[in-house]
Amino acid sequence: MLVFAGCAQQQAPQEEAKQNTPQPAVKDVILATTTSTQDSGLLDILKPEFEKKTGYNLKIIAVGTGAALQMGEKGEADVLLTHAAKSEQPLVDNGVAINYSLVMHNDFIIVGPESDPAGIKNAKTTVEAIKMISEKNAIFVSRGDDSGTHKKELSLWQEAKIEPKGQTWYQESGTGMGATLNIASEKQGYTLTDRATYLAQKDNVKLAILLQGDKSLLNIYHVMNVNPEKFDKVNAEGGKAFVDFMVAKETQEIIAKFGQDQYGEPLFFADAE
Repeated sequence: MLVFAGCAQQQAPQEEAKQNTPQPAVKDVILATTTSTQDSGLLDILKPEFEKKTGYNLKIIAVGTGAALQMGEKGEADVLLTHAAKSEQPLVDNGVAINYSLVMHNDFIIVGPESDPAGIKNAKTTVEAIKMISEKNAIFVSRGDDSGTHKKELSLWQEAKIEPKGQTWYQESGTGMGATLNIASEKQGYTLTDRATYLAQKDNVKLAILLQGDKSLLNIYHVMNVNPEKFDKVNAEGGKAFVDFMVAKETQEIIAKFGQDQYGEPLFFADAE
């Protein structure tokens, strides 16, 4: 009887913990997000934390920001984590996206071969740098996938009054950031990348940071859940739970520290507070 009593005492806290764990009615939460959050490794850290704290199963679909926003417009995702404010705003304005919240930022950088054939190390602005790439007919690898990074790149070409599409030196990968970095490395070309993905992939590619720090290269991430009043199949509670999780103090602390141990600097800066 003493043995059974001891076992019962050991099981009691476990049963109590189980009872206190949230048990959502619809467990799967579909997150549509940019590939940079996946390729950087950030979601590998946040996913188990979210699932442990909420009881949900997070299903991550990492695509370009444009594709992620389209999933939101069609009600094919419960929550979005993206980085293209101009493209996000229409979804907020028409009520497709709600609980629109600032999460974090890092920056874009231009990377390329250490030899820097276009000489952009000496450029004072991003627009000047891409003009130099164009004038030298140096290989530039674009994501070409309507992602947040691709949108930023196109805005830079537009500002420079250059139409690169169709030029022999301008090549579109049609893939995520990690794969695009690999292609640029193989071709010894230039590309625009978010800093987080570059740092995470740096040991695998032969590319150096050649231009950084321009204010035009700020890279801001927002989270939002898809409005259940627009799409009845959306997991409203699950989407809101992920938004709340991303802006929570504990999560923001994880984001702020992510990458410091391995890279000597954070890959993202927490902004929710």
